[in-house]
Amino acid sequence: MFDNKTILITGGTGSFGKKYVKTLLDRYKPKKIIVFSRDELKQFEMQQVFNQPCMRYFIGDVRDKSRLRRAMRDVDYVIHAAALKQVPAAEYNPMECIKTNINGAENVIEAALDNDVEKVIALSTDKAANPINLYGATKLASDKLFIAANNIAGGHKTTFSVVRYGNVVCSRGSVVPVFEKYINSGADHLPITHPDMTRFWISLQQGVDFVLTNFARMLGGEIFVPKIPSIRIADLATAMAPNLPHKITGIRPGEKLHEVMCPADLCFDTYEFHDHFVIAPGIKFSSRSNDFTVNALNERGKQVKPGFEYNSRDNDVYLSQEEILAFNASAMQ
Repeated sequence: MFDNKTILITGGTGSFGKKYVKTLLDRYKPKKIIVFSRDELKQFEMQQVFNQPCMRYFIGDVRDKSRLRRAMRDVDYVIHAAALKQVPAAEYNPMECIKTNINGAENVIEAALDNDVEKVIALSTDKAANPINLYGATKLASDKLFIAANNIAGGHKTTFSVVRYGNVVCSRGSVVPVFEKYINSGADHLPITHPDMTRFWISLQQGVDFVLTNFARMLGGEIFVPKIPSIRIADLATAMAPNLPHKITGIRPGEKLHEVMCPADLCFDTYEFHDHFVIAPGIKFSSRSNDFTVNALNERGKQVKPGFEYNSRDNDVYLSQEEILAFNASAMQ
């Protein structure tokens, strides 16, 4: 569905954007791929790798609505990946986080509507479910904006959906590079915030593939959540460095012991499919169906049981230490 289409990626020079561009170029024949980001050095470096005739690079910030509006001219699909993601930085610079993650989301929505973009998918995070830090709260607000945009669209053809997933292996901000730095420096321990901490675990390619598939699945207004395994951070540390002891440092401000992707409070709007969950919008749409039990690929789901919560602690699938090493090795290829 991406052949001869124009795709724009906000925050396109990040880990996700680069993998997404590579995947599009490997599998499809897009008309244009537009990388929209504010860092000229990262764009220059990315141009050295991806310099095909279909590639376009736009310097711009999602805070700048007029620049977004210009960049989205004749665009078919938008992936909104731009965000301020560092939890401590958001706590110390709250207004900057709000300007990018919330006001920026509004600008993306308005620019997409102004240009009659066909489909928009916004990337979310497990931290947006029952958020306890500012970053998570801004991403929850962003999710709500993109869902409600389907009503704002009115007579426009544009549809908006959200994709939410957990920790991406080996990405910036992942614990894996942190542990590797300790190991390579000859440290005598690995720092563990809490011995019982768990996290959802997904590779960058899995995240990209999930987003690609959901462009075909989406009806507009739903939040897609993949079924992915959990890991114990202590198991990760032991797998990476079997001979190093762990030093418990304590949970950091704004950090959860276990992450949630489908909150129990939304169980009546949550549907289970064979490889993912869908959280249907709580609001009703005036211009489209609110039946999310069947998606655009005719896959059928069923409502989860009352009280169901999809969290990293109670997940049915955990990776063993051996499986963690194999998963990480595969994810880095």
